[in-house]
Amino acid sequence: MRYPERSVNRAGAWTLASLIVVASWHPAPAMAQAQPAAFATERVTFKSDGLTLVGFLFKPDGSGPFPGLIWNHGSEKSPGTMRQFDAVAAIFVPAGYVVFAPMRRGHGDSEGPYVMDQLRRGQDNHAAASLAVRLMEGEHLNDQLAGLAYLKRQPYVDPHRLVVAGCSFGGIQTLLAAERGAGYRAAVAISPGALSWSGNPLLRDRLVAAVRKAEIPVFLIQPPKDASLEPSRVLGAELERRGKPNAVKVYPPEMPEDQQGHCFGGARGMHVWAQDVLTFFAGALR
Repeated sequence: MRYPERSVNRAGAWTLASLIVVASWHPAPAMAQAQPAAFATERVTFKSDGLTLVGFLFKPDGSGPFPGLIWNHGSEKSPGTMRQFDAVAAIFVPAGYVVFAPMRRGHGDSEGPYVMDQLRRGQDNHAAASLAVRLMEGEHLNDQLAGLAYLKRQPYVDPHRLVVAGCSFGGIQTLLAAERGAGYRAAVAISPGALSWSGNPLLRDRLVAAVRKAEIPVFLIQPPKDASLEPSRVLGAELERRGKPNAVKVYPPEMPEDQQGHCFGGARGMHVWAQDVLTFFAGALR
């Protein structure tokens, strides 16, 4: 099953664009787009539910201990062959983070079934919607937390200073991890569920429940022309009720057109949110 994209409701866009929710820090202006940086990348394997999964590890120079970031990829089949992980590392490694990007089952060289193939085999929309929730909160969350356990075992990582972020399906994973806690200190969800919002009410309800139960600071961000801005409106209202230091931001259309869509266009648009996210994490890890 392929979830259709949904156009943004322009009439309500001004309300969402002005929504800055109870934050004790002041978001910085977007950084100028950074030149690609070269990092030594270690390809590693780890286990989850008996499957061998693959991840990519990026580390600053020195012995640490460093804070650690888990980056959750989206639904793309082979995220490790794209610029995504290098672009994330280019933001966080110079800021002193170890970055670990685990690839969940069925993605890249990780064993197991690919999630989109599983969803496409759904017999009807309700079955596929229910399966999406089950996979996200079950097997795929297990994979993320197995990656977190691997990161915690590294001698140069401070296990008490761990954060999590991701976009699209990775944003969903980030919110489910925030609900679970699992040792994370803060979470940044980018475009969580935006592609699925109009077609999967079960997922919408599940994400609302996750935000309500999360006990760590959450920052939810979206580009101005995401597939749906309802995640910021609906989940943002829940974060507002929780108060500081949670925050929601829909970015104004001040970036190139190809960075205004879902996930800020991926690697090419990460500079838009980079400084805001670094500031948010720095506040949570103080």
